Amino acid sequence: MVYSSISKTLLHIWETEEYWYSVIAETAFERKENVALSTREIFEGLLQSSTKLAECIKSLSEEELSKEIKIENPWFQCELPLSEYLLQVVNHGTYHRGQIVTIGRNIGITDASNTDYNFYNVVKNQ
Repeated sequence: MVYSSISKTLLHIWETEEYWYSVIAETAFERKENVALSTREIFEGLLQSSTKLAECIKSLSEEELSKEIKIENPWFQCELPLSEYLLQVVNHGTYHRGQIVTIGRNIGITDASNTDYNFYNVVKNQ
């Protein structure tokens, strides 16, 4: 899906990350109300959500990662190991971050950092 702005794309990433957190943590998903949020609020919410998700993932055992979880929602139905859903949430965020970089380049922002994960690993401790 393509969104018309960087803010809308970030909001989508955040909401989808919250959905996948609810699957992984086996909690109820609470859809965000359609309220106008500032870009700062969206960034803060996404950072908090990502931190919460990372902490949850770090706490998972091998047994929990291989546990089959059934999902039934309006968009799809499936039953996969939890580890597959982790790949989904990471891949989804990567896909949309690429869109954000492309939107930025199209409006003249050319100094965005490299989003390649290997590049991140090489430079993160320098």
